[in-house]
Amino acid sequence: MKKIKKVLALIFSSVMVLSLVSCGGSNTQSTNTVSGEKQAKKVSIATGGTSGTYYGFSGVVANVLTEKTGITFTTESTGASKVNVQLVDAGESQIAILQNDVMSYAFNATDMFKGENKVQSFSAIASVYPEEIQIVARKGINNVAELKGCKVSVGDAGSGTEFNARQILEAYGLDIEKDIIKNNQSFADSADSIKNGSIDAAFVTAGSPTVAITELSSTYDFNLVSMDDAHIGILQSKYPFYTKTPIAANTYKPVTTETNGVAVMATFIASNGLDEETVYQFTKGLFEYKSEFQHAKAALLDAKIGITGTGDVPFHPGAIKYYKEIGLMK
Repeated sequence: MKKIKKVLALIFSSVMVLSLVSCGGSNTQSTNTVSGEKQAKKVSIATGGTSGTYYGFSGVVANVLTEKTGITFTTESTGASKVNVQLVDAGESQIAILQNDVMSYAFNATDMFKGENKVQSFSAIASVYPEEIQIVARKGINNVAELKGCKVSVGDAGSGTEFNARQILEAYGLDIEKDIIKNNQSFADSADSIKNGSIDAAFVTAGSPTVAITELSSTYDFNLVSMDDAHIGILQSKYPFYTKTPIAANTYKPVTTETNGVAVMATFIASNGLDEETVYQFTKGLFEYKSEFQHAKAALLDAKIGITGTGDVPFHPGAIKYYKEIGLMK
């Protein structure tokens, strides 16, 4: 009888050990305990509206990198920049694309994040392409200073475009609330209002060419207002996330000369909780597989530009690993 009890006890102990090993294996996210191979992870990328550039560009990137890396990247349609910061902070998305100025506002609790807690649960991956601040105006307006007293659309209320307009006008000594007749309209509505004469100018923050302006150019003759270097310098001294970015001649039918101006950068960020290897694979793939991204913005991808425009927001360790590997960081 004693021998039988010992055998039963031994069997029971063996079963418990196997159960514990099994439980431990089921919680492993990156390694298959049988084969030792990495399991595919799922990473959500917060983008923008389904008709916007963020969604289309990020979708192409996600599809190619899923195939190349074995990590499953999925894109989510969102309300874009500010919402994307909030989604990453809440852990609902692990990567996001957004304007670098909005990234700075969140990190430092300024402008559209003023009065809120600083959001510092994310790090930068890369700046990917410029989003020019295009100032579309009726003929006769050639300089930002000439907007004084004019009816000007500054984008939707509380939008990134409105803050861009506020800061550029400020660089020229103009107050957005006092020195212009401010209108808050979408890009499409702004274009219609310029055409019918109900406003004089509009700020549009978007990669050029922008659909609303292209459509306007087919039926209406307008100016793109240029910024001079001195005032760009004043702007950048206070808001270093701006980059000097000219808009090429003939981007729009009526504008046959280059337009001097500034841009914010569309930028990928990652949650600080996302592991280094996943961010490394994403960053490396972003630049090394760009020829396979079937999207117009892919041609603008450049790792040297990728490390610019992030201000005081630190890079994710996974991104740093890649930039060190190619000699862009020490």
